[in-house]
Amino acid sequence: CFGDSNTWGYNARTWDRFPADVRWTGVMRATLGPGYEVIEEGLNGRTTVWDDPIEGYRNGYEYLIPCIETHKPLDLVIIMLGTNDLKQRFGVSAEDVALGAAALVKVVQKSETGIDNAPPRVLLGAPAPVEEVDRFAAMFHGAAAKSRKLSAYFKTVAEELGCPLLDGADVVVSSPVDGIHLEPEEHAKLGRAMAARVKEIIG
Repeated sequence: CFGDSNTWGYNARTWDRFPADVRWTGVMRATLGPGYEVIEEGLNGRTTVWDDPIEGYRNGYEYLIPCIETHKPLDLVIIMLGTNDLKQRFGVSAEDVALGAAALVKVVQKSETGIDNAPPRVLLGAPAPVEEVDRFAAMFHGAAAKSRKLSAYFKTVAEELGCPLLDGADVVVSSPVDGIHLEPEEHAKLGRAMAARVKEIIG
């Protein structure tokens, strides 16, 4: 599960990390049951393809290959990124966020990190819409409107790449506390939805 702070499990109320069984990855693991191994690769601030001039080492594209090579062989790579691309400092459009996610899907699809050195399957997750409130309001200025356009652009790139999509906007809402992160009940919803998609894709 290759993602950002919502995969890491950032708690908007305490600024700390939710326990493993609260995070959506943990909920997914529990829902899937025996026979599945879930590898968490969430990093606060991670982008799809952008270098962050303030927070270093956040470019997902640069780290993706060493990451999946580390954990090979993989049946499935879940990519859920794009929220941090909406930060004002990057100045990119909603379409460019989706294209950044598409670049990551292509990396996996061209890799030899699956079973017998074939590419693993990919499940692309589109981030839920964000709100501009509290401590992240200035950092994400203008992001709320752009985030509501992500669903359509992510759907387009997923179709072009033949990649299944889980649209976060259909499943969860961002926390009213900071407008960016997920509350425990939303982690639970996302974890259950992801588990259902995983079973559809790899059985």
